[in-house]
Amino acid sequence: MLEDIKNIKSTRKELREFGLTIGIFLVILGILAVWRGKAVYPYFLATGILFISLGLWAPPLLKPLQKIWMGFSIVIGFFVSRFILIVLFYTVITPMGLITRLMGKDILDQRIDRTRESYWHKRNEIKDKKSYENQY
Repeated sequence: MLEDIKNIKSTRKELREFGLTIGIFLVILGILAVWRGKAVYPYFLATGILFISLGLWAPPLLKPLQKIWMGFSIVIGFFVSRFILIVLFYTVITPMGLITRLMGKDILDQRIDRTRESYWHKRNEIKDKKSYENQY
């Protein structure tokens, strides 16, 4: 994670995109605040216009903010991805495994059968050599 934070790209193009993206988002929030009659709209609009202006005319000034923002997003992404994988595992994979075990299924054919001569599965279909070049 620290290596990812150290490798954050801050070229002029990326700083411009950062400024424009954050600025447009804040302007949209300001417009929504005006529409809903909230008194905070000037702060959103002014900050959004400032970000857009800096993104267009002085992107290097946005470098410290971009580094902080991207570092924060890497940390949040680290935890969110693990949380999603944990939830997926315990809500989907584990119940499926328990159900298949209760039903006595052996999907991967892992049970050892001492009476079998071999676990090799014979294929009846023989393909010509040209079909191996186009596997998909």
